[in-house]
Formats: sequence, structure tokens, C-alpha cells
Amino acid sequence: MTGRQAKQAPTTTVGALPPAITDLLAAVLEAIDLPHPATTGGAEVHDRLLNSRAVHARIALRNLLEDGPDLGPAWTARYLRERLAEHPVAGYVTVDQANAALVAGKTWSEAVTLPAEEGQ
Repeated sequence: MTGRQAKQAPTTTVGALPPAITDLLAAVLEAIDLPHPATTGGAEVHDRLLNSRAVHARIALRNLLEDGPDLGPAWTARYLRERLAEHPVAGYVTVDQANAALVAGKTWSEAVTLPAEEGQ
């Protein structure tokens, strides 16, 4: 290879990580692992939620790794989950929800329609 040599990240099994780091990584995954919308109509809500949650994950990681107060990974994971609770996965029908509704005998239209209280 010429120019910059690619750096390979060290490999570590999850079980070898300190519990607070594992919990923080789980919180970051919770932030970005949103279920897919069942329809393109749900994509806007999904994408807006994903963006908001990803911003909070980025802030949490940046504070821990760079310029933030040294409050530690356990505190950062708790703080991130508090921010995620402000942006619950709601407002669209997920693929799993639609499939469950279809299995229960609903039509496609019924399966992908939000309940009235969620759709408002």
C-alpha cells in the first residue's frame, strides 16, 4: 500500500470489555437500531427519530472521548438512555407490527394504519 496505511482496530470480545463500556455500547445501539417502517409513509417519522437519537449518541460519545466532563461510561449510558426516552420509537408502523397484524387477520390497509391516538 502506498500513502496512508490502513489501521486495523484491535479485536476484543464483548465479554472482555468492562461492564460499563458494554452498557454504553448497548445504549448507542439502542439509539440507532430503530425498526424499519412498514411503508414509505412511515419513513419520514423513522428518519426524524433516527436522526434525533443518533445526535444524542454522538454527543454522548464525543463527551466521553473528547471534550466533555469525565463522568464515566456508566453515567454517559444512563444519560443517553434518558435522552432516548424523549424520542421513543412511535409514530409509525414497523414491519414487525404490520406482519403481526396481517397474521392476526387484518387487511394490509388496517395493518399499516396507526391507531388513532398514535397518529395524531
